[in-house]
Amino acid sequence: MSRIGKKVIAVPEGITATLDGQTVTAKGPKGELTFVVNDDVLVKLEDGVFKVDPKNNSKNARSQWGMSRTMISNIFDGVKEGFSKTLEINGVGYRAAMQGNKLQLQLGFSHEVLYDIPEGVDVKVTKPTEIIVSGFDKQKVGQVAAEIRKYRPPEPYKGKGVKYADEFIFRKEGKKK
Repeated sequence: MSRIGKKVIAVPEGITATLDGQTVTAKGPKGELTFVVNDDVLVKLEDGVFKVDPKNNSKNARSQWGMSRTMISNIFDGVKEGFSKTLEINGVGYRAAMQGNKLQLQLGFSHEVLYDIPEGVDVKVTKPTEIIVSGFDKQKVGQVAAEIRKYRPPEPYKGKGVKYADEFIFRKEGKKK
């Protein structure tokens, strides 16, 4: 049985949450998010507390149960506080800068990389080697951070490239004579 799915989700203060069929909507200071729960999962709202249960004992229902509870919890966290990911750039001459609504990256290519920032996501360049991606939708924040990292992932010999701040790069030893 799912340990995560058993936990109830209390609606935090300052957030308006509604349940319309299988659609959970949360409105807070950061914005509004909705999540449509899978049909194999039952969602109940009683006294400001969400409870998630599987409809039956099938493998699909049990696998969707914990994920649905986590997604509902994430939309509450997002509209209340938001999410952020920090990226670090390592390498000689590698740097980032904001150019209007675009992120300009110099990553050792013969050209600059321009990344269009989607709506709902805020990107800040605090230092030329540090990028902070933030927003209220956890999926969008993670996707934007992954797309920026994908331009030049860190390599294992010198560690050059774009990496998450909390990521560990396993370093390899170079060639021996």
